[in-house]
Amino acid sequence: MSFRGAFTALVTPFKNGAIDEEAYRAFIEWQIEQGIDGVVPCGTTGEAATLTHAEQGQVIGICVDQVKGRVPVIAGAGSNNTKEAIELTRLAKKAGADAALIITPYYNKPTPDGLVAHFKALAAEASMPFIVYNVPGRTGLNLLPKTLARIVKEVPEIVGCKEATGDIKQGAEVIERMGKDFVVLSGDDFTVLPLLSVGGVGTISVTSNVMPGKMSGMIQAFFKRDNARAQALHLEMNPVNRAMFVETNPIPVKTALHLMGKMGLEFRLPLVPLEPANLASLKESLKASGLI
Repeated sequence: MSFRGAFTALVTPFKNGAIDEEAYRAFIEWQIEQGIDGVVPCGTTGEAATLTHAEQGQVIGICVDQVKGRVPVIAGAGSNNTKEAIELTRLAKKAGADAALIITPYYNKPTPDGLVAHFKALAAEASMPFIVYNVPGRTGLNLLPKTLARIVKEVPEIVGCKEATGDIKQGAEVIERMGKDFVVLSGDDFTVLPLLSVGGVGTISVTSNVMPGKMSGMIQAFFKRDNARAQALHLEMNPVNRAMFVETNPIPVKTALHLMGKMGLEFRLPLVPLEPANLASLKESLKASGLI
């Protein structure tokens, strides 16, 4: 599988407190019809933090079954508890995911030695392709390029990373250190095009939940050296990028998908619906972009 292009960090629809399988399957199918390059169930955007392990296995299994090999599936499977991360990675592997997205352990802030030991334990117990997820804004830990290089040297299962620092300088250093065969995906919708320009190969995106064709189209245009088209799509998506983070992700994007008629509007606590002023702002952005 090629982990290149636009991957959607899929929203998880709920209905009466349970996984809404019908809406989820329809949503995945729409993503593929719109030209998305891959999908990521059970990430932050999929409210994985409030899914039970059984539900996480269910969501990944539904996704893999609906995709049927047409695009790669990178399943969220990380935890700040190494034992739990192993269990979740085993679930992803059993469900048939093509790779596991493994967040660096959050809250407990391991040292570089601890990070190496964490990923070595994962590889020993649940070997499959890993994409490391570096998102300091949520974890309180920045996985520095030199530490990532050390981990990859000891854990060959790691084939790439989701770089969500928003720091192009750091992203460029990762690419420099790791070489052209290492997959570097943007984890911030604002930085997709800039990261491509220094050697990135795609994104795991929130915005592509609502604009899959345009996000994929921007990346394809870049690789076809149609810079004018890529820049035009980047600028066109920017207002929606901002709208997707008017409150904590995934509150705005799930609300947007509800307004677009893709799923019901149901969150799991501690997430709650948008504040009225932010809802009005979101609707304005979606209307201006022709999404509703």
